[in-house]
Amino acid sequence: MNAMTEPLLFKQGDRELVSFATHPAKYQHWQLAVEGDVARLKLDINEDGGIKPGYKLKLNSYDLGVDIELHDAVNRIRFEHPRVKVVVFESAREKIWCSGANIYMLGLSSHAWKVNFCKFTNETRNGLEDSSRHDGLKSLAAVTGACAGGGYELALACDRIVMVDDRSSTVSLPEVPLLGVLPGTGGLTRVTDKRKVRRDLADIFCTTSEGVRADRAKDWKLIDQHAKPQQFGALVAAEVEALRAQSTRGGADKGIELTPLGGKIDEQGYHYSVVDAQVDRAARIATLTVNAPAAPIESTPQAIEAAGADWWPLKLARELDDAILNLRTNELEVGTWVIKTRGDAQRVLQADAVLEQHQDHWLVRETIGALRRTLARLDVTSRSLIALADQGSCFAGTFYELALACDRIYMLDLPDSPDAAPALQLSAANFGRYPVVNGLTRLQTRFNEDAGTIAQLQGLQDSPLRADQALGLGLVTLTPDDIDWDDEIRIMLEERASLSPDAMTGLEASLRFPGRETMETRIFGRLSAWQNWIFIRPNAVGEEGALKLFGTGKKARFDWKRI
Repeated sequence: MNAMTEPLLFKQGDRELVSFATHPAKYQHWQLAVEGDVARLKLDINEDGGIKPGYKLKLNSYDLGVDIELHDAVNRIRFEHPRVKVVVFESAREKIWCSGANIYMLGLSSHAWKVNFCKFTNETRNGLEDSSRHDGLKSLAAVTGACAGGGYELALACDRIVMVDDRSSTVSLPEVPLLGVLPGTGGLTRVTDKRKVRRDLADIFCTTSEGVRADRAKDWKLIDQHAKPQQFGALVAAEVEALRAQSTRGGADKGIELTPLGGKIDEQGYHYSVVDAQVDRAARIATLTVNAPAAPIESTPQAIEAAGADWWPLKLARELDDAILNLRTNELEVGTWVIKTRGDAQRVLQADAVLEQHQDHWLVRETIGALRRTLARLDVTSRSLIALADQGSCFAGTFYELALACDRIYMLDLPDSPDAAPALQLSAANFGRYPVVNGLTRLQTRFNEDAGTIAQLQGLQDSPLRADQALGLGLVTLTPDDIDWDDEIRIMLEERASLSPDAMTGLEASLRFPGRETMETRIFGRLSAWQNWIFIRPNAVGEEGALKLFGTGKKARFDWKRI
């Protein structure tokens, strides 16, 4: 895979695969410009540049390819332009900001494509909010023209929304009246939870297809400010100045280049330097092996910057993220992911110590952010996740976060050879560095916020824990010994593969985030349940459903039963 040469959609044998690797030189839809500490991302969608054939991206509407470019562009701002404090989202089109996800693309897409598209789109928007919250990268939506559906959802993900008051520009979430579906990438939730719009006003807003103009949008809290066309430039400048003052970002004058990952895709899976994903399609199992550093990582700011994209923690984050996206999108029937680690646990802990020591350095901070978002992507992946702590494993610190993201953790017990047995070890990484989308650490989530247990575990950070100790502390699920290990793991994986994938998706999504709710957990809960359900109902996707008939002039015929 080479970001400069691979198309986003390509053939491998008789399989059609998506690549998430791109580069600004390949962008068809976004223009990225950096002026000092302000980046401008201007949307100018190529109508003929859809990732798949069969539709035109009219009215600045988008598909998966547009969001792959957006994901790449925001990452490049994070790492290649560390001085940037504010990102301004604009449109290059007259009278249209963004009309949202392309309806004809959705009408032609499989159910799995639609849901995966919605999930990736929402993760990209979550990433904007994550960077604002943790890393000080602020964002502003400067709306000029119609801003509808997923376009408005992109604006909702920004810190501030301003709109030109030209009596034609509007914001809208028209999915219910026009398409018979929901604003599925966080629209409903962000309107109420983030912008604090009253539910009765949100009800009107989400059932009105024509949208809301500037004055009412401001009154209803759908935008923050508006101005007449002559004053709009000054309003945008003032908003940028205010966000600049709020930003804690201010890195080096020069960033690092996000060079291509250089991985390889073949019939056996997805292979990188740190991460390897072997796919057994007959058994419907992928084995993700994550490797510890081969040597101590660079530990001074100068050496870290010199290593750039080859710095092991950043390479880990980028490769793992790409592997998750590839498996999730290209291997739909592979329902179980087995996560393993290999290497020296002390090397992982040394890397954790470097991240802790230099967490205020811009590149280290952004790398921690990349790891945080990648782990969060794993949390919300609709696959059964099983961690195997076997011989040769090194589930320590950041690597133990991989296990904590899993539905079950199995650890090999070697009662007759304790010195050769695998061990777990906690570090500062497990106590706040990588919060989950519920706002808690994975340990707090695992133990339902039991403060006494967390305090006990914090006191064990310097202690390698063997299977019996880890089991007693609740850090693993089961600890088969070497006699039973192979059979127990085989039976467990066969059983998992025999269960209904729909039931497993619902079960796992329900169990992964116990306790408190946040905007993000509510979004993903709804995405897993309501959007999955609505996307297969005849009222939306049947031959006479609203999504299928959009643009034909025909009126949808609904089954009026409420279920």
